[in-house]
Amino acid sequence: MGTLRFDLTVPVRHFDVEVALEVGSETVALVGPSGAGKTTVLRALAGLARPSRGRIEVNGELWFDCSRNRRPEDRSVGYVFQEYALFPHLSVDRNVAFGGRARPDLMDRFGIADLARAKPADLSGGEKQRVALARALARDPKVLLLDEPLAALDIHTRSRVRSELGEHLRDVGLPTILVTHDFTDAAALAERIGVLVRGQIVQTGSATELIAGPTSSFVAEFAGSNHLSGTGRPARDGLTEVVLEDGTCFLSSDLGTGPVGLVIHPWEISLARTVADDSSQNHLRGRISSMVPLGNRVRVTLGALTAEVTAASAETLGLAVGDSVVASFKATATRLTPLA
Repeated sequence: MGTLRFDLTVPVRHFDVEVALEVGSETVALVGPSGAGKTTVLRALAGLARPSRGRIEVNGELWFDCSRNRRPEDRSVGYVFQEYALFPHLSVDRNVAFGGRARPDLMDRFGIADLARAKPADLSGGEKQRVALARALARDPKVLLLDEPLAALDIHTRSRVRSELGEHLRDVGLPTILVTHDFTDAAALAERIGVLVRGQIVQTGSATELIAGPTSSFVAEFAGSNHLSGTGRPARDGLTEVVLEDGTCFLSSDLGTGPVGLVIHPWEISLARTVADDSSQNHLRGRISSMVPLGNRVRVTLGALTAEVTAASAETLGLAVGDSVVASFKATATRLTPLA
């Protein structure tokens, strides 16, 4: 079982990137907005950026500390660059061999053997990704680094290629660091996720843990949840009433007073033409401003809330942009977080 351990500080223009992680034979995703320092971590691990302090160790081998800095060419790293960086003048088989040596086994594994003589310009986005991954693995690396591996794909290709990549990563079984600004990609590909903001990891956990228990408004929003802010005060039956700036009131089963954030997952919100006769205590009427299909589900936005319902439900209700609907959700589904 391979292990990557690192604790490093890398100065960038406006802040220091400070990250410490231990990664086994798994994929760990670093997610966050552009400029958060994600690619800087990859470059430091590959030896392309020098930390001001820290330590990098792979399978017990020291790659970097205050007295040692192994050169990039001497680090056993497979690096898949953003937009793949294939050599346009080389055929697929020569691109793969450039990573280390001719690897017919990798060509077969990734289903690109029949593309051996093709040039990158003749490949689809998914094919380019498979070539880039095969090239990275041709070096028999001890660590795999992936920089936004799905960013160059169109929305129709992305889902299929994401699934393929997930299978490949599980088969490879290497310590893998994936960086992305897309939480959906991270959730599908990684066992653990670290949310990076201005060079600092603000929360780590599985996708489920981050969605269910965000520790800040940023994490909640990044994980795809609704996040509203207001003022909490005690209400009946041990509940908390949160008053938003526009005067709207919602009830939560969490305790909180003063400034608080509300987190409501989109799938906890039901939609109807009239107020539902159920146990939901929170209701908001509004007009639909957007509807986005996501596989067999639809994300529906009205006002400050986004709900996620099945495509069948949306069709049954006859939902359309501009329609007036009521969003309902329970007090137990309304979680309170510190404002941050």
